[in-house]
Amino acid sequence: MPHAVTKDNVRLYFEEAGSGSPIIFLHEFAADHTNWEPQMRYFSRGHRCIAYSARGYTPSDVPPTSDVYTYRHFYTDALAVLDHLGIAKAHFIGLSMGSYSSLQVGLNAPQRALSMMLAAVGSGSSLEKLEAFRKQCQANAEQYETIGSVEVAKATREAPSRIPFLLKDPRGHADFYAALARHDAKGSANTMRSFQGGRPSIYTMTDAIRKVPTPALILCGDEDDNCVEPSLFLKQHLPAAGLSFFPKSGHVLNLEEPALFNEMVERFIALVEAGRWPVRDPRSMMAG
Repeated sequence: MPHAVTKDNVRLYFEEAGSGSPIIFLHEFAADHTNWEPQMRYFSRGHRCIAYSARGYTPSDVPPTSDVYTYRHFYTDALAVLDHLGIAKAHFIGLSMGSYSSLQVGLNAPQRALSMMLAAVGSGSSLEKLEAFRKQCQANAEQYETIGSVEVAKATREAPSRIPFLLKDPRGHADFYAALARHDAKGSANTMRSFQGGRPSIYTMTDAIRKVPTPALILCGDEDDNCVEPSLFLKQHLPAAGLSFFPKSGHVLNLEEPALFNEMVERFIALVEAGRWPVRDPRSMMAG
């Protein structure tokens, strides 16, 4: 099995396909590298595509303690995969947790990102509800440790933002949660406790976000309530950002609407590579 090794000696499993300008896919909390298969198959026709499982997600390593699951570890892990493959720059395509990590690359290592596609980004960012969110993350971590991944998958498969997926594609929804039930409970608990429950809100990064020149595409399901306001916030403050909402859609955009997702991302990357995705022209902004 191919693995990249991080600076703290965590092995990250990855798969790659195709050739051309590189794309790296960063998965959400409830997923792993396999959930990018519709995109790996599609985009590898014209790009070098890499999907990897984050630390805590087998067949990557599962470090035993939560202190090595911070948001800093997660975004630098993506760079470690690129370093292992000798890739200087790539298009970053993220969903949820993966979008947060992609944004962190834009903030901290913009020279590594050709572009960043941020889907279902910003859940848990509300400053008013931040402490409640963090307490819930701790409770969720304890749940993984006490009842295991199988029971947690049963409890979470009808979360509000997952219902559109269930309604559109019951078969795909069932496969998704069957895979979640196989996740390593310790890895999921550590990720929930440290990354999910410890990452800074994007609303605390306004000044830094305004300085990110990286071309960005923000995608959000219009029924993914926790991500609507953060998506609008990022559109407002990222200088070279475009925003699109998917109608009647929830959180798992790449699996709920794979054809629409692929079409939007393909157009975005083509425009970026043609030099046609600039920062926003000030003339398009309303005074005041």
